[in-house]
Amino acid sequence: MAVFDDISTAVQKGKAEDTEKYVLSALAEGCSAGEILEKALLPAMDIVGAKFKNNEIFVPEVLVAARAMNRATSILKPHLAEGKRAKGRVIIGTVKGDLHDIGKNLVKIMLEGKGLEVFDLGVSVPAEKFVNEAIDKNADIICCSALLTSTMQEMKNVVEEAKKAGIREKVKIMVGGAPLNEDFCRETGADLYTPDAATAAEKAVELIGR
Repeated sequence: MAVFDDISTAVQKGKAEDTEKYVLSALAEGCSAGEILEKALLPAMDIVGAKFKNNEIFVPEVLVAARAMNRATSILKPHLAEGKRAKGRVIIGTVKGDLHDIGKNLVKIMLEGKGLEVFDLGVSVPAEKFVNEAIDKNADIICCSALLTSTMQEMKNVVEEAKKAGIREKVKIMVGGAPLNEDFCRETGADLYTPDAATAAEKAVELIGR
């Protein structure tokens, strides 16, 4: 439908008011909230993620697209079936001692753009809090971010806490941040390292689908 294309274009361009107008129009035409989400909003964020990954757009463009997406989802929430389960649940935060959040926020945007429910714990999050929140929210994945070599070691503590709590087999642990690499991921015992936000979201969906 043409209105789905209009919504997608508006989101990609970060035009929140146009996005709202087209979403309301689609609802008035009899489109379901689920259809609008699956056929317009999520595909739009897929395109934003791919362009960001390929350096065709940058952080400001991603942020305005996310703002438009959020405007749309706030309209759709009351119309979505009650109790409709997101594709998966993710706990995200920057590890204890680290106050950087730009990368973490981008990953959150991309995860939400894939239809995942994300619980953001903020910055300087202790290992126990990651694990307690994962238990409380029945999460599928814990995502840990770090930008400092001095704080990235804290990710090992998150893995150990998950083992102690008996949820390590159930919950996948993803790590990311500028100083990290595949070798460090293996060293911590985490499940997955990704170099950028868009790839993190893609891999998170794959992990949940397994």
